Amino acid sequence: MTNTLLSDTWVIARRGFKHMWRQPEALADATIQPVMFVLLFAFVFGGAIAVPGGGSYKEFLMGGIFAQTIVFGAFGVAISLANDRNNGAIDRFHSLPIPRASVLAGHSVANLMRALLPIALMSAAGFVVGWRIHSGILDIAAAYGLMIVFSFAVIWIGILLGSSVGTPEAVQGVAFVAIFPITFVASTFVPTSTLPGVLKTIAEWNPTSSLANALRHLFENPGGVAPPGAVWPLAHPIAYTLIWAIGIVVVCAPLAVMQYQRSIKS
Repeated sequence: MTNTLLSDTWVIARRGFKHMWRQPEALADATIQPVMFVLLFAFVFGGAIAVPGGGSYKEFLMGGIFAQTIVFGAFGVAISLANDRNNGAIDRFHSLPIPRASVLAGHSVANLMRALLPIALMSAAGFVVGWRIHSGILDIAAAYGLMIVFSFAVIWIGILLGSSVGTPEAVQGVAFVAIFPITFVASTFVPTSTLPGVLKTIAEWNPTSSLANALRHLFENPGGVAPPGAVWPLAHPIAYTLIWAIGIVVVCAPLAVMQYQRSIKS
């Protein structure tokens, strides 16, 4: 049974890879958009935004761009799952003698691999615009590992969304309204200290902020050291990000599986 689950999961995942290869326009959010954000904010806003404590805004920016793109990863898996529900692919899969769990597992594997593409492209684009890493190899590995862990967690949000919403168009509408503000009311592009009142409090406790600040800390970029008296998430961004990643998987994975099972029976 285990061998069958693993082999069938790989078949579903490989199908996802082939779709990405044959429909490169579908990868715009994972390729063009992250690079565009790096260039846009680095050169258009880079000279206008000051980083508290000094340092390069381009280096401060990269942690936020990484965090934003990883959170946006929920779009990709939700849309691909919604497409499969609408074009009859899910029905065909379940007519075959394969474990039902392999469908969701295959989608999660394919989208986890897909998440590596923008991370690599953003790293290259960042170096082109002037981003530099000042830490050692272990901290660098920890930073990229943290991005992969949080990407995996976000995938389950996407699976839950794709199992709950009927069409890819509806997924885009719901995800845009729900996810887009989360990535901007955060320390993604500006320090949380520059935000007013309630927005500042939301940004300080936003996991997007903690992920961005954790990456800045691990890369030893500006913004990676919390100011004196900072709230717990800002003072312990790595731990807070991991807590959120585990919590998302623990809560969203069972809900996603239940909603998926409900959606294929309806």
